[in-house]
Amino acid sequence: MDKNSKPPCKLTGEDGNIFFILGRVRQTLKAHGKNDQAQEVSERVMACGSYDEALKIIMEYVDAK
Repeated sequence: MDKNSKPPCKLTGEDGNIFFILGRVRQTLKAHGKNDQAQEVSERVMACGSYDEALKIIMEYVDAK
């Protein structure tokens, strides 16, 4: 995914709980009309094996601020 197509998402200074982060990412994607990506990131994060892997997946979809 092209970095320019990633919507900005404020994650720094927020709760580090992966479910909170995923919720924020989903909201951001939906607000930018990327409903399919919101569903896709959820599925990928829920299927991954670690917190670090989940964060890497999330960074594919949003530009963390």
